[in-house]
Amino acid sequence: MINKKRVMVIDDSILFRNWLINHINSDKRFEVVGYAINAFDAKQKIPTLKPDIITLDIEMPGMSGIDFLREFLPIHPIPAILVSSLNLRVFDALAAGAVDFVRKPDMENGQSKELFLSTLLSKLSIASCARVRLPRTTETTGTVMAGQQIRPTGHTPSHLGSHSTPPSSPAPSFAGVKDNRELSFSKLSFDSDRLIAIGASTGGTEAILEVLIHLPAKIPGIVITQHMPPGFTSMYAERLNRLCKFEVREAQSGDRVQPGLALIAPGGLQMKLVRMGNGYAVNCVHEEKVNGHCPSVDVLFDSVAAIARDKAIGILLTGMGADGAAGLLRMRKNGAYTIGQDKESCIVYGMPMEAFNIGAVCKQLPLTSIAQNVLSKLAEV
Repeated sequence: MINKKRVMVIDDSILFRNWLINHINSDKRFEVVGYAINAFDAKQKIPTLKPDIITLDIEMPGMSGIDFLREFLPIHPIPAILVSSLNLRVFDALAAGAVDFVRKPDMENGQSKELFLSTLLSKLSIASCARVRLPRTTETTGTVMAGQQIRPTGHTPSHLGSHSTPPSSPAPSFAGVKDNRELSFSKLSFDSDRLIAIGASTGGTEAILEVLIHLPAKIPGIVITQHMPPGFTSMYAERLNRLCKFEVREAQSGDRVQPGLALIAPGGLQMKLVRMGNGYAVNCVHEEKVNGHCPSVDVLFDSVAAIARDKAIGILLTGMGADGAAGLLRMRKNGAYTIGQDKESCIVYGMPMEAFNIGAVCKQLPLTSIAQNVLSKLAEV
């Protein structure tokens, strides 16, 4: 007998809510145990219903989904999947602790609805075994270190406190530092053909930020593939660009990879590294999904292995499945230095685990240690 995962739907639209409940219930893996019409309603019902996963709208009357996550996750660490329109606030909600998001469908378009449902059900399944990352700061608990996570337990609130993971040590800042080692990072010298390649999936939007935000302005060119649909990658790049010390933008075919620039693979396209003169550029093309993804981390990493070889550093972060593991192994075999995120700091320890198991990882590290390790490696040469 299948142990169905208990789902709660939180959405203020009665038509969409009922449609969503009916289709989730039609999947044998899930059982909708209740719904809420807004955040206040959800706060009342969750302790009684004890869902394993919630779906959550961002824009709701009274209290937004973002404020709900910030207030409620420290008390009830339940994996949340956002169901939202194309909206920059999605990334604020992910920063507040949501596991993942799905774009709301066009209800007049059958294909849009079908794609939405298949994506949502897949992400609900992933979320059911994901760690819940507490918001960076909350009014109820004070400061929470970036990367702090707790496992969903299904216990009542009185039992949840004993299941919290101790806060991770905060990653050191490389801006305005005073010791000799960190000063040397600010004067970092590296070959112009050095390159950093990063791949991630579930939980990756915040994990990538945690790495990039601790890198200095003077850094080798960076290429990134994060599993994300079209439309959201440009907004994600804009968010990173505001928060990082170097430029970040959504890639376009022909963009040169250069120091002080990070390029994000566009949703719906495969991004590959190519040689351009003495340097590198990216090629973004319409191609089939690889490992079920477009963009795919393996596509990027394979191209980096072939083009940049021992000049590259590869980083594989949190995510379900195995995308990127084989590509990271090819990078390592071609002389690249490779890093995998460790189990304790991953939202989903899937992709980094597969990479570690096949010998693709030179070093496995907590999320908060990756930036410093990258800089230490660059300082060696």
